[in-house]
Amino acid sequence: MEAWFLGRGATLTTSHLYRGEALPTLADFDWLVIMGGGMSVNDEPACPWLVPEKALVRQAIAAGKHVLGVCLGAQLIASALGAKVYRNPVKEIGWWPLWREPVVHPLGAALPEKAEVFQWHGETFDLPPGAVRLARSAGCLNQALAVGPRTLGLQFHLETTAASARALVAGAAADLASPGPYIQTPAAMLAQPERFATLNAYMAHVLETLAAH
Repeated sequence: MEAWFLGRGATLTTSHLYRGEALPTLADFDWLVIMGGGMSVNDEPACPWLVPEKALVRQAIAAGKHVLGVCLGAQLIASALGAKVYRNPVKEIGWWPLWREPVVHPLGAALPEKAEVFQWHGETFDLPPGAVRLARSAGCLNQALAVGPRTLGLQFHLETTAASARALVAGAAADLASPGPYIQTPAAMLAQPERFATLNAYMAHVLETLAAH
């Protein structure tokens, strides 16, 4: 996503909350992009920064900022708006088909009608009040949520590159220890690096659609 934002003249800042860095204020940003992580949104005792982070997400949505959450970020949006986040019946790790829901929503056209996308998650979320489900997969019903025209949560990863996928495989190998119907081997995940360019083109289209509202 960095290249897309920089190409449009944006100034980027990053807050690594797990390092003790401070959250921005609403006046500091036009877009709030919330990325993934190994923790659960329910791990507030072990990760106390989750409490003020959820408060900021709520405030940003209420203020009409552009808010995009990816994986844990989507779950944080759901949790911040009062929905339950919990363990999905199965983990989804690797390339799995995604289907766009046939709903009329300003952000619905941002997603492909059907595509193989990169997944790496073990939890899911219920839809918060006022949210619309935009996509689903065989292993996880709520794959994308929208709240109004400027808040989008994606359970899957369109931003992944071949390099970041290799880093995930190396750094999160414990997630692959237990086999499951939707867990691919590292070899299968990395076998066709050209797929990541298509994935990243989907990401750019999502950003363009979100920016238009």
